[in-house]
Formats: sequence, structure tokens, C-alpha cells
Amino acid sequence: MFSYRHSFHAGNHADALKHIVLVQTLKHLLHKDKPFWVVDTHAGSGLYDLGGRHATTSGEADSGITQLWALRQDPAMPGAVRALLDQVALINDGGQLRWYPGSPQLAAQMLREGDHLRLFELHPTELSLLAKHFGDVKRGITIHAEDGFTGLKSCLPPPPRRGLIHIDPPYEMKEDYRRVVQTLRDMVPRFPSGTYAIWYPQVARRESQQLPSQLKALAGQLPKVDWLHATLRVKRAEADGRGLYGSGMFVINPPWTLYERLEEALPWLVEQLGQDDHAAYSLEAQQN
Repeated sequence: MFSYRHSFHAGNHADALKHIVLVQTLKHLLHKDKPFWVVDTHAGSGLYDLGGRHATTSGEADSGITQLWALRQDPAMPGAVRALLDQVALINDGGQLRWYPGSPQLAAQMLREGDHLRLFELHPTELSLLAKHFGDVKRGITIHAEDGFTGLKSCLPPPPRRGLIHIDPPYEMKEDYRRVVQTLRDMVPRFPSGTYAIWYPQVARRESQQLPSQLKALAGQLPKVDWLHATLRVKRAEADGRGLYGSGMFVINPPWTLYERLEEALPWLVEQLGQDDHAAYSLEAQQN
């Protein structure tokens, strides 16, 4: 149950898509003076050393942030990609890429006084690193040693009635796919105005391939729910059916600006991060 460590995967192409969406969503929420909450159901350790043993062993950052960082002077870079790189630059001195922010660090960098970040993590090592990373923060961040799927019930609706719910389980267990759908079925009615950002992997597993249609069907059953679905595929699936070849983000109640930002960014990302002629993207949305 506790074998997954995101430090092996930090900064890969899936993180690029996920964190571009998160940064754009946070930027939209920041446009209003009213405070909001960010709830992360599977927080990880918060910050990742790209020069560490896990990252250098996997080399996965080379499929994402390393390539994007090398292009940061490109005037053709889409604004949504540049906005993520601006956040990454805040934790890297002298133009050298060493650290990559997980979603908790990205949120912590962007939130204002009065906003609140609630983080759930069960993995004992990740939890210890997360607590150490935010150990000097006295207010605005709460860390829970609890399953994020069940912990959401204690958070929603947040007092400000504004918020981003980030759902990003490791999907090592098939049960995670079912729990994503059930959690949304239970939680969206509790906090119908919230934005829910769900990441999922594109892998050769039936549950992964069925999840987008299940999320669309669920959204159709909920009253007055808009949704956006974006995918980024960088290569063909391996013949043995193993490995991550792409990922998707499904957003319930997305910012109205998000579709336009991704419409510009996704073709550029395919061009820059695509590894073969199977690289592709998709973008669709529905308003009610």
C-alpha cells in the first residue's frame, strides 16, 4: 500500500500537465479578494530534489520540466507554460534547475494571507518529509495524517465557500479509480461551487481507460456542473503494456479562462515533449 514515492516521477510530462492546470486555476481564484481554500487529497512530500537518487534513477524529469526549463527563453512559449516555470523559478537560484515543487508547494507559494491549504498524506515517509518541509509555517497550512478520500468530508464545504480540491492518488491500486468517482459523487453536492481537479494516468489498464467516461457521466448527473477534460500523450504505449504514456486532467467547475489557456499550451507541449508519432493531445469541455 505504501510503495509509491512521487520523488521517482517528479517533474515528468504528467506533472507538467497537472501543474499547468493547477497554476491557472489558482491564478483565477486569486483574481477575487475573497479568501479560498485548497485541499490536496494526496499531497506527497511537497518538494522534490531533481538531483536526488530517486529522480536521477528514473530520469523522468527529462520528459517534462528539464525540457521546458531549457526553453524558458523561447518567446513562443505559451503563457500557461511560462506561468508554471515562473513558479518553479522561485525555488531555484541562479537559473539552475534543482528543485521541483509538488502541488502543495505550488499552492503555498501562490496563496495569500487569509487563504488556507489543507494537505492529506498517509505514506509515513512522505508525511514526515511534508511536515518537515512546512515545519516553520505557523498558519495557513494544516497537515493531516489521514486518507484524503475520507478526509474531504471534514473539509467541505470550506468556510469561505470558495476552493480548489485537488485529487491525485497514485492509482497503484485499482480501487483508487472507483474511489475517485465515489468521492466526487459524495463531495460535489456538499460543495457544488468548488473546483475539483482530478489527475489520472494514461496506462494500459481498463480502469484508467474507462475513468474519463465515468467522470463525464457523473458530471451529467450533477445539477449545474461544468467540466473540462484535457489529455497529454507523449508516446505510444509499450508493447508489454507497462509504463505511463500520457495523463489527463478532468476539472469540474473549471475557470472560464482555462480552456483558452490549454488550447494554446497543449499543441506546443506535444511538439516539445512528444517522443514519437503517437504524441497527441485532446481538449473538450461542457457547460451547463
